[in-house]
Amino acid sequence: MQRTAPDPQREPDPAPPVGLPVLPELAAHLSAAAGRTAPEPSGGSAPLRTAACGYWERRGLFTPADRVLAAPGAAALLLALYAAVDGAVLLTRPCAEWYAPPARLLGRPVHLTPVPAESGGLPDPFALLETVRRARMHGDTPRVLVLSVADDPTGTCPPPEQLHEVCEAAAEEGLWVVSDESSRDLLHDPHDTVVLSPAEMLPGEVVVLTDLRAALLPASWPVALARFPGTRRGALLRDAVLQTLTRIHTPLPGPLACAVTHALAEPDAVRERTAAAARVYGALTGALYRTLTGAGALCRPPHAGSSLYADLEPLRRSFGARGPTGSAALEGELASWAARGAHRFEDDPEALRVRLGVDALLGADMELRQRVLNTADPLQLPHVRAGLGDLGRALAELGAAPARLARPPRDSGSARPSNGAPG
Repeated sequence: MQRTAPDPQREPDPAPPVGLPVLPELAAHLSAAAGRTAPEPSGGSAPLRTAACGYWERRGLFTPADRVLAAPGAAALLLALYAAVDGAVLLTRPCAEWYAPPARLLGRPVHLTPVPAESGGLPDPFALLETVRRARMHGDTPRVLVLSVADDPTGTCPPPEQLHEVCEAAAEEGLWVVSDESSRDLLHDPHDTVVLSPAEMLPGEVVVLTDLRAALLPASWPVALARFPGTRRGALLRDAVLQTLTRIHTPLPGPLACAVTHALAEPDAVRERTAAAARVYGALTGALYRTLTGAGALCRPPHAGSSLYADLEPLRRSFGARGPTGSAALEGELASWAARGAHRFEDDPEALRVRLGVDALLGADMELRQRVLNTADPLQLPHVRAGLGDLGRALAELGAAPARLARPPRDSGSARPSNGAPG
């Protein structure tokens, strides 16, 4: 009998699980509410919104319940916000990959502003003013600026003085500021990094957006919150956003809302998990940073969250004619480390830049990921060291310096070099 020829298109390897294991306390609350058949009302029920008020007040933002909306995911809330504010959207380059698609879906013009060398998440204030001027010259009316004080993709936090300059520029141009604060609780060193909300500087012009999956909830539980200014203009914007959420009819499932309400109260188990996640992410992104910069890549040192943004342009010549020539190709070369190319973050698709996250280092199953959470030094775990070593060898095969990449980093401290380079 003739043997069947192998399929030339090899099936991709199974993707690793996303995120950390579900906290048993939250799983128990979800299970206890499994019999609830009614969904949440659009925008969230009073108990959920009241719990959100306490969450924000513990972060220095007094918030009445009538200024809060909840939705099944940050992208849904951002879509409703864009729909409520007619005009062009201003984003940073790079920015989180879910910022631009809702605007383009609505036909809103998107204008990009480069970030400064110090950090991602915010535009350079002078470049922002120039972007606004040019947008108006082309007939657009900029209305919304989306920024992040704990940035994905770069993993950086802008200094307060830079944030203040951007807020002044936004106020001068009459812009709504949407502040993505999803990762603000995942500071790698809370004593070394200061995070301020633009809502503290422009209380009447800022909508705070928080994707709770970043720090508080499992990755598979899509819940996000929006906090609106306590002004008449803010109330009108909230009402318009709620109307959009009602029209698209995407309520939160009732059982999930019960578990989220409990999580927003931040009992001890939830706070301990968030602190453990921040510690693990700091150790792993620090190790990724040292591996990448040891290979000759440029990268801002990460301070928050679970990702960083690497610029491999300095290595383009050493890659040779057969090396990757753009971000999509580089993403493919580094797919095993959950790489996401620059083109996904509104960056130059020809650039050799990628976001790398820690998921590929956490482990291929939840047992390994729990072990990472439980150990004092995750860099000593064999699968973590193997992942870092494999990344080093992959970079070496692309043309980076092999001698420096043979060993994974030995220290577990969070990297804090003095000369962070733009990603």
